Formats: sequence, C-alpha cells, structure tokens
Amino acid sequence: MALASPLARDPFMPRPPQGMGPGLALALLAHALLIAALAFGVNWRTREPQAVVAELWSAVPQFAAPRAVEPPLPLPAPQRAPEPVAKLAPAPAPEPSRDAQIAIEKAAQRKERLDQLAAEREKESTKEREKTQLKAEQAAKAERAKREAAEAAAAAEADKDAKALAAKQAQQQAAARESYQRRMRELAGATGGPTDTGSALRSSGPSAGYAGRIMARIKPNIVFNDVVDGNPMATVEVKLALDGTIVAKRLVKSSGVKSWDDAVLRAIERTEILPRDTDGRVPPPFQIDFKLRE
Repeated sequence: MALASPLARDPFMPRPPQGMGPGLALALLAHALLIAALAFGVNWRTREPQAVVAELWSAVPQFAAPRAVEPPLPLPAPQRAPEPVAKLAPAPAPEPSRDAQIAIEKAAQRKERLDQLAAEREKESTKEREKTQLKAEQAAKAERAKREAAEAAAAAEADKDAKALAAKQAQQQAAARESYQRRMRELAGATGGPTDTGSALRSSGPSAGYAGRIMARIKPNIVFNDVVDGNPMATVEVKLALDGTIVAKRLVKSSGVKSWDDAVLRAIERTEILPRDTDGRVPPPFQIDFKLRE
C-alpha cells in the first residue's frame, strides 16, 4: 500500500504548477525588452547612461484546486531565481586601427609640409618686400641726387647769369657815365679831340686874372692867428662843378706849417663856390698857391 505525500494531506495547499513554459517565456520577453531599452538609451542619449540594476521575480498566483483523487504527481525541481542584470559600464573607446594611424601620420606630415611651405612663402615674400623697398630707396636716393645736381647746376647757371648781368650792367653804367661826361664836356665847350685822354674841358689854362679872382674870394675866409717865422706857402688843388661849386680840394704841397695848411683848407670849405672864368666857363682842376704874407 503506497504512502500518501504530506502535502496531499493539507487541503489548503495550492495545486502544483503544470509547467515552466509561460513563466519562462514571460521572463525572456521581459529581458529582451530590457536589453532593447538599454541599447536604445545608450545609442541615443548624449550623456553617459546610468547603470540600471533590475531584479525580476516571477510568481504567477495560483489558487488551490479541489483535492484530486488521482495520486499526487512528483514535486518539480525548485525554480532558480533569475540573476540580476549586471551594471552596464560604458564601452572603452576603441583603439585606432593601423590604417587610421597611418592616415593620422600622413595628415600630420601633410600639415607639417604645408606649414613649411607657408613659412618658405612668407620668407620669400619678406625678401621680395625688402628687395622692393631697397629698390624704392635706391630710386629715391638717385632721384634726390639727380634733383640736387640739377639744383646745383641751376644755381651755378643762375650765378653765372647774375655775374654776366652784373658785368653787363657795369659796362652799361661805364658807357653811360662816359657818355654823360662826354656830353658834359661838349656842353661846357671842351676842345679836346676824340683821342684825347685828358680830363680838362680845354687844353689851355684859365685866364690870367682868374687866379687873382679866386684868391680874392678865398683869402677873406682864412683865419690864422699863429706867429710863424718866414712866409710859408701851401699849394692846394681845387675841383669845381659846372656852376662853380667846390666839389673837391687836395693839399698838393704842404707849407711845412700844419696850422697854416689847415687854415687854408678850412677857408676853401667856407667859400663853397667860386666864380667862373671871364668867358663863363669853369676851368678844369687847378692849383692855387697860398702864401702867409703877400
């Protein structure tokens, strides 16, 4: 006679499950959905996803059935609890492949070559600018030297022209002076020929009585109070203008007594103007002897 199971004696004991199929399918579906959600979150979120730990416990509620008449079935093996999902850590960055490293190296080399070319172009450009600047400075220097030479030549030419003009003006003035003197001699009745070199209006001297008239005009202006022995004589040359004005006087021969010479010269200055000759003409420069006692 078979012994009944202790569970068969409890009328409130739930009926054992018929199988693991529905629970296992539900657990697999839940895991698949969870994995899909995690993959979607990792791929679409910009920030690092937080680890998620989920524990699933599957227990389908069952109600006790009436006690069966049939003998109880053997107990099923105990169901293992599902293992918790491990925390998903961010996948490490994949190391670059050999092709990627080669590409990076080539890019670095190309950049270095480009930098070298840019530096060489900049250097050449700097040299070209310096060469252009040097040419410009040389051209400016040459232009300045040329301008200075032109200015010096112009100044020399102007100085030459000024000297030539001054010489020409001097010649013109000399010619005008000679013409004026000739005209004055003609007006005064000079008798000299064109080849004469004298400065007198006439070749002959003044009239015989002209010297006495001159002496009579000058002697009253002589002031001399010194006591001198003898009869000193001073000879003075006098030059007159056309109207008889005394324009020059010169002591030709001293009397040996300076006070007498000075007195004669002062007297001539006081006289200022002398009479013309008997014919109305003024004689050329003439000499007069002034004696202290006459």
